[in-house]
Amino acid sequence: MPHLVLVRHGQSLWNLQNRFTGWVDVPLTPEGEAEARRAGERLRGRRFDVAYTSALVRAQETLRLLVDSAGIDVPVIRDAALNERDYGDLAGLNKAATAERYGAEQVHVWRRSFDVAPPGGESLKDTAARTLPFFERAILEDVRAGRDVLVVAHGNSNRSIVMRLDGLDEEAVTSLELATGVPLDYELDTTGAVLGKDVLD
Repeated sequence: MPHLVLVRHGQSLWNLQNRFTGWVDVPLTPEGEAEARRAGERLRGRRFDVAYTSALVRAQETLRLLVDSAGIDVPVIRDAALNERDYGDLAGLNKAATAERYGAEQVHVWRRSFDVAPPGGESLKDTAARTLPFFERAILEDVRAGRDVLVVAHGNSNRSIVMRLDGLDEEAVTSLELATGVPLDYELDTTGAVLGKDVLD
């Protein structure tokens, strides 16, 4: 049966600085690079037919370090449909300072709700509306053809995919957290139905 492995990129500079990132291109930290290599070590000996990543450098660099560490040679498809959610006017702002300005409750709603977007940005619902059609059309098409697929993307684009695979509702997905650099290994059948899931931490 085909496998789909999802990986959130390693720690970025703005993750470390507790800043909203979104579509801003920021690099990995040394710890993020190490997380990517550790993810590759967990996938050593595995074979993938295709890898997908976003248009943002932190995901692309995580993928590069991961496949190098794992000794994997795989064709790569990059698409902005897998980008992180757009945080709009919050991009670059410190999360704690933003909570002081707007109130912790409001910032929590912007960050964790399903359908409330930050000013000028995307909600998780908006992100899913961008990510999931690409997932269905491209990634699941590979799975249905029996291919093993690696996806290295972002917290919220991957959350929308996990929401779809795990059958989470709008309430349940608000508490879903994905750690940086930790592979989620799904075994699927050729219809795309989940047969099993393993967290490779």
